[in-house]
Amino acid sequence: MNNHLRIGKIATLLVMLDEEERTYFSSAFETVQICEGKVGSMELQKVISSVETAVKRSGMIEEKLYRETHALYHAILEALEGVTRGQSALGEMMRTVGLRFAVVRGKPYELEQEGEWIAVAFYGTIGAPIRGLEHEAIGLGINHI
Repeated sequence: MNNHLRIGKIATLLVMLDEEERTYFSSAFETVQICEGKVGSMELQKVISSVETAVKRSGMIEEKLYRETHALYHAILEALEGVTRGQSALGEMMRTVGLRFAVVRGKPYELEQEGEWIAVAFYGTIGAPIRGLEHEAIGLGINHI
């Protein structure tokens, strides 16, 4: 593993830091492709769709290449497991999320043959659909392309 290019760490930092704090890490952000956004919903599919749409519109993945869309999908699901504590459900369990997301694409290994990987990080709140009854949550998913 390349100790200078940890795509999961970069994705996690991006969702947690404010603009002022990011300046300390700006050189790490220049070595990878990045897509960021926000999503709030009681439906898991809307969260997944929001991330996929943002990443495709940014040009980070080639929409026509199944392996790229597939890798993104699994990284999103893995990150959502962290947010939902392994209970991949929202509205049907009477809970909602308000999340920032960051998707990072890069080559975290020194050997070129290891190829590109994609990391998805979420940070925000999850809880009952009543303002003030939520708590912080974070999730990270990483998959090879």
